[in-house]
Amino acid sequence: MNNIKIAVIIPAFNEEKNISKVVENINKIKRSHGFDITPIVINDCSTDDTFKVALSCGCIVLNLPVNLGIGGAVQTGYKYALRNNFDIAIQVDGDGQHPAEEIPKLINPIFNGDADIVIGSRFIEKTGFQSSNIRRVGINYFRYIHQFLVHVQFTDSTSGFRAINRKALVIVNDYYPDEYPEPEAIILFAFNGLKIMEVPVEMKERQGGVSSIGTVSGIYYMIKVTLAIFFTYMRLKSKKI
Repeated sequence: MNNIKIAVIIPAFNEEKNISKVVENINKIKRSHGFDITPIVINDCSTDDTFKVALSCGCIVLNLPVNLGIGGAVQTGYKYALRNNFDIAIQVDGDGQHPAEEIPKLINPIFNGDADIVIGSRFIEKTGFQSSNIRRVGINYFRYIHQFLVHVQFTDSTSGFRAINRKALVIVNDYYPDEYPEPEAIILFAFNGLKIMEVPVEMKERQGGVSSIGTVSGIYYMIKVTLAIFFTYMRLKSKKI
């Protein structure tokens, strides 16, 4: 696996308290496993010292001049990975919820040719932080939406801890959902015939700071993401027709 180039995309908005530890742990995995792995922090126009801290962390830093939100920040990282000939791109939150030691679980199925996209799920083995009750309700809800629309089911479709191969990178380079991209991206990947797999991972609670999404009610979130999923589905279906 030493000749496989791996980009770790870390979207960050006001993560000055967490970002150095996130990058440090990824670099530890690089050293301990011998991976050709590059942490790439996308500073999404933070108003704190995220940019300054990231510059001192031993990683590539892409500094966005305007706030694009999680989807735009992640797509920026994906575009960089594609244009710089990375073979695998891994999305890791900048808040410390996604332990770097779980990264091998994400990339092994891609390396073995078993999947194009691998999603890390905290609910398969139910270890580590299990999220809030309202979020779990939403996750189960989206599970059935995906089953209804594209005949796939995942236990943790909102997980931002995922890896994609170069075939998927080509697709997300052209389009990637913007505001709450993870559930919507499953529709995109399924329509393009990509193999999606879940693997059990252990996650942590946010290690500090404020969520990049902010405070939003569960009902509002579910309505908004549902509409986004259906619009994406209809757009892709019309192209197929």
